[in-house]
Amino acid sequence: MNGTPGAGMIPGTTEGGGGRRIMVEQAVRAVVEAIVAKAPGGRSQAVLHCRADAGGTSLSGGYSAGGHLPSLWTVIRPLTEAVRQECGRESVSIELRTGPSGEYRLVVCDDAVRRVTGTGRGFRVILDPGHRVSRPGMHQEAGTAGPAGDPELAVDRFHTYLERRAAILGRREELPPPATPAAIDAAERELGRRLPADLRALYLIADGDCVGLEPRYLFQGSTWLSLGHLVTARDGYGATEPPWSGWGLEWDAVIFDADPAETVRRCAGHPGWLRFASGEDGNYLAVDTAPARNGRPGQVIRTGRDHHRGPSHVADSVTSLLGHYLELLDRGAYAYEEEDDYLELLEPDRAPTRRESLDGIPDEIPPTLQAVRVNDATGPVELSRLATAHRLRSVRLAGSATADLSPVRELPVEALNTTAEGAGLAPLAGHPHLASLGLRSTTPVDLTPLRSVPRLHGLDLAEAEVADLDVLSGLEGLRYLALTRAQWGTLLNEGGAPPALAAGCLTDSDSTLDEALALAARLGLETGAAFRLTGSLETDGG
Repeated sequence: MNGTPGAGMIPGTTEGGGGRRIMVEQAVRAVVEAIVAKAPGGRSQAVLHCRADAGGTSLSGGYSAGGHLPSLWTVIRPLTEAVRQECGRESVSIELRTGPSGEYRLVVCDDAVRRVTGTGRGFRVILDPGHRVSRPGMHQEAGTAGPAGDPELAVDRFHTYLERRAAILGRREELPPPATPAAIDAAERELGRRLPADLRALYLIADGDCVGLEPRYLFQGSTWLSLGHLVTARDGYGATEPPWSGWGLEWDAVIFDADPAETVRRCAGHPGWLRFASGEDGNYLAVDTAPARNGRPGQVIRTGRDHHRGPSHVADSVTSLLGHYLELLDRGAYAYEEEDDYLELLEPDRAPTRRESLDGIPDEIPPTLQAVRVNDATGPVELSRLATAHRLRSVRLAGSATADLSPVRELPVEALNTTAEGAGLAPLAGHPHLASLGLRSTTPVDLTPLRSVPRLHGLDLAEAEVADLDVLSGLEGLRYLALTRAQWGTLLNEGGAPPALAAGCLTDSDSTLDEALALAARLGLETGAAFRLTGSLETDGG
């Protein structure tokens, strides 16, 4: 490692930049001293990766001789603040490499180039930070059936429900005053959606179920929101669109279908889902004003924190949901906790809906199966066993291979991750659903069939031998691509990157931030403002 001090200055540094530069040098020295002091045997190199913004800092790295870095929080914060000021960036990526004698190299850039943590992979380059993977639910066929709710019946059932609860509790529960028609109209204008008629009728009885700070939890453990909170819940976490988890999780993510099939759109959040009851744990009951093909407007669904893989269908209307509550009370399916003054409705035991099989292909394929994972199979996996899985969306063969991809052609699979030893990609040609493909192989694979896969947006070929990488240059819909440094070099030298690429991954675990910046520049990202500083504790006056 070069021990001569020096730096690449940032273009456009303003007056006062020299002072900031000194702050960076002082801060990096403190970090290097802490790393060298704890080096195994005192003679180990180390690498530190860090991302920092106004919200906090994340760290990863270790020593070349093995072992974790020491706690660096007291010295890393001054460094992150100093480099953010020096770079004039809100968010930065940092790489610090140190030698056994205290020599170091610091590289800082915008966090559009960032270390991939927790996967043993190198760096991710974000070319289009605003791009998000389109959810299938946004394009599903809309339902045409009318609402199942009946406002008069809903009101009658609600009053009966309150009376039945009062008989069990020994008292009538106080509720807030009703909302006015004008207040409901105003809420609907703000939402840009009409409330289902049966839910609207309930708001004309009471504006939610919370009096002061005391909710009644009328909706089976969920508190009925006031109109005001219903409106603000629209802007809550993941309400109208799911929070973005980053390309590492999103490029091959699958949203499951609800049961019954095609009733609810396959989204984690949607503007047409109006949250009207809260479990106070990030989960909600919502009325669905934009159902899928087999759904009904005003149907009740569950959505929120625990439903990022897709919502669940609860009832075809608020009216039906209230009817279900009355049936539970008729059967005595409730429990009253006197100490907490809480009445709980008890659902009958049902076999859980099996949407995923994480331990191989089941002997009997349930009609609800949507995802299969096969781990470390001893021989080729026979995908023909999945022929009756007509709702299958995800197939992952982890440490497993198949010799025939033909069965996938007849299934609505959107995410495929497999080792394809001897299995060509020809069966995938023209596949109407396939959106992401992770491929491993030790023999060259012909990518030509992928040219006719219309929805393919994500591709990971880092563990595959590929005969014709230049095919990727013509994949106009590809938004995410993961390759090794050798594969990236071949692609960019021979054909160029896919034209609409939003993110790329340099997968080599030993790659450096300088390498990632070089790749980013070849992909068209502006990297000229990267900051570099080299030196050593000895020559810096240590």
